[in-house]
Amino acid sequence: MKFLTQLSRILVGVLFIFSGLIKANDPLGFSYKLDEYFSVFGTEFMIPLSLSLAIFICAYEIIFGFMLLIGSRITLAIWALFLMILFFTFLTFYSAYFDKVKECGCFGDFLHLTPWQSFYKDVALFVLILILLPGKKYIYPLFRGKIEKSLIILSVIFSVGFPLYTYNFLPIKDFRPYAIGKNIPEGMKLPPNAIQDSIVMVFIYEKDGKQIELTPEQIKTIDSTYKYIDRKDKVIREGDKPTIHDFSIASLDGSDYTEQILNYSGYYFFLVCYDLDKTNKNVFGKVNDFAKLCRQDSIPVICLTASADQIESFKKETGADIDFYMTDQITLKTMIRSNPGLMLLKQGTVIDMWHYHCFPSYTDVSAKHFSK
Repeated sequence: MKFLTQLSRILVGVLFIFSGLIKANDPLGFSYKLDEYFSVFGTEFMIPLSLSLAIFICAYEIIFGFMLLIGSRITLAIWALFLMILFFTFLTFYSAYFDKVKECGCFGDFLHLTPWQSFYKDVALFVLILILLPGKKYIYPLFRGKIEKSLIILSVIFSVGFPLYTYNFLPIKDFRPYAIGKNIPEGMKLPPNAIQDSIVMVFIYEKDGKQIELTPEQIKTIDSTYKYIDRKDKVIREGDKPTIHDFSIASLDGSDYTEQILNYSGYYFFLVCYDLDKTNKNVFGKVNDFAKLCRQDSIPVICLTASADQIESFKKETGADIDFYMTDQITLKTMIRSNPGLMLLKQGTVIDMWHYHCFPSYTDVSAKHFSK
């Protein structure tokens, strides 16, 4: 029992710390996932709290996982982790059983788990924590007195400070397909020997005012009381998907410029503003100066947004003198965790990116990238 308790303590502590750190590396991305859960459960009123809650959950996992590892306040640590895993086991089961959320977000963009995979992971953690409840008498603190208190205080400061830093200055480690060094056109291609979607043809019939889907074999068993409505192809098992499957750039009149822009031979700047109503407008003095100097050197700068209706009013308010193009909002939120955020590309490869809190001067960018 002693060995099993110590093994469970290490596994649970390390996994919670790792999970917390991965999410703390990208708290804004985690908050987007919480928004999805709030929408699914009809609690949209909590969406304004999603970022604060995301940071709280990250800190919670890191702090109590660390306390478990060093054996500090062990009863509190075990029960805190038990209550959390109990809640998330229910959440992941509900999401999996009712097919509500496609990815749990447990490990951010580092590791994508399906709801069922996440549920099984939570069940395993639940069992390990159940072992810790009666076995806590075998867990002793590694440190005592001032050292123990100092370590707990430092863990609290770090677990809150780290996600606040990455929220304000972009993730330390970028696991997304638009990270620096990634080539967007390559990411839009399927891998070699990719598995295709498994599709079956179904026929839609109506009986007693209800529509049902029937396979060709099932049609043979019905009678004339069934009324034919339509036929369609139904995906019964999804195949492989490219890492980037929803990227496009369109002009305001709907013309597609994706290939033209991504294949441009020189440098290209994207100013990403996924929602113009939520875009920080205070930085546009720097943005406008930056865009003016880019034009002088014939380097294109365009704004990618999903807010077609707000463009003209936004231009008047900010004095933005750049061309606006349309891109899917979810794609824009994935590309960079900043609104606005600046990305530098060359022939579709992401060269650099900046949060608006550290919006660069054109001189600095030119010295870093264009003078080589």
